[in-house]
Amino acid sequence: MAFADFLLSLGSYLPGLASLHLLAYSTLLGTELYQTFVVTTVAHQTLPRSAFTTLQKRLFPTYFRAQALLLIVTAATLPPYGPLSLVKKKKTWIPFAVATLTAGLNLLVYGPRTSAIMVQRIHQETTDGRKSSDLENMSADMRTLNRAFSRTHAMSIHLNLISIGAMLWHGWSLASKMKF
Repeated sequence: MAFADFLLSLGSYLPGLASLHLLAYSTLLGTELYQTFVVTTVAHQTLPRSAFTTLQKRLFPTYFRAQALLLIVTAATLPPYGPLSLVKKKKTWIPFAVATLTAGLNLLVYGPRTSAIMVQRIHQETTDGRKSSDLENMSADMRTLNRAFSRTHAMSIHLNLISIGAMLWHGWSLASKMKF
């Protein structure tokens, strides 16, 4: 018990933790919202399909890495005791666990899988001599790739939205502790 008390007393030595946490959290949430609802929407509406695909193939791995890193920094700076604060209350660690799981799945599984299928579809377009969106006379291989892309892309989108929801939950928890 004495060691636990010592660890909890570390909070008094970390007076800037709350400020760092708010900075990390706001950067994380802002990045998630901006990438999801602004960059992707504007790029999809503005760029030709091939340019959009090339941009997304390069942008999303960077976004998923940044999201994971910002989640770690946000959890590490959680006031008043850093990561030890996550252990104290279930309602504190649940949004972090959800966001970490969903961001990790996107970083390690669904992001790479979606990118790989995008590339396979481009190669199949070359082989077939028609676009993946051309429904008339679509090859069986393209139909299979389109279904696989739809599933993995939808999963990635949903995981990203769940991660955003978890961080909004954490933000609501932070805001409820403010006193005016």
